[in-house]
Amino acid sequence: MFKTRLISGIVLVILAVLLIIAGGNILWAALGVISLIGMYELYRVLEVHNKPLGFVGYLAAVVYEISLLFPFAKDPYVIFIGFLTILMMVFVLSYPKYDAKQIFMVFFGVFYVAVMLSYVYRLRMMDHGAYLCFLIFSCSWGCDTCAYCVGKLIGKHKMSPILSPKKSVEGAIGGVLGAGLITFVFCFLCKDNMEMDTRELLLITLISCVAAFISMIGDLMASAIKRNYDIKDYGKLIPGHGGILDRFDSMIIIAPIIYYLSYYFI
Repeated sequence: MFKTRLISGIVLVILAVLLIIAGGNILWAALGVISLIGMYELYRVLEVHNKPLGFVGYLAAVVYEISLLFPFAKDPYVIFIGFLTILMMVFVLSYPKYDAKQIFMVFFGVFYVAVMLSYVYRLRMMDHGAYLCFLIFSCSWGCDTCAYCVGKLIGKHKMSPILSPKKSVEGAIGGVLGAGLITFVFCFLCKDNMEMDTRELLLITLISCVAAFISMIGDLMASAIKRNYDIKDYGKLIPGHGGILDRFDSMIIIAPIIYYLSYYFI
């Protein structure tokens, strides 16, 4: 199991690096596919993945993704107002086929997966975006790895005993500090290419620590949904890891966090 998980992890890192380097339409298309798969996994939990309600969600995600390349609406909120209107129509016209929880979660799924992940593409399109995108991985996968190692070594105090009994406070602190250290080393080595001075280097390290902490919230959020619906994994697409949402749960929440912190402070 560990070997399978390790190999899958290495392959994911390689693919992620290649996609970030490529950027542009290739990254946009890849994120679009990943988002749809993630939404399918979430909607399958709700049992709407192959029903008209689910397809409304998929369509909304596709329209939103297209709007990133071709901003056809002056106000992007019009997409989501239209989406919500159609959801309400499906709800009332097919009543009582769906319950209110499914309606809310389908709407939530578009934001939670498609919109949040799209910030990887948005971040990549910023100045020095290829380097900034590294923060997403150092703050999610780097934090996970450091937290796991520190937790195994010295973890004693449970962070969330009911939701995730294996996670410890010591591991969380180790994950945050580890992500900050990884970011600092990477940015220090690339500071000339990033045109970054000492102040910006320290600031981006602080941003990484904040995002790493928030990444744990994203991880626990995904776990909470699984607990509510009594499932172990969202899928089996990635050997040893589960589905898209199992592997990208922390990235989903920190991509927009890093984007906005970088946009306003760097």
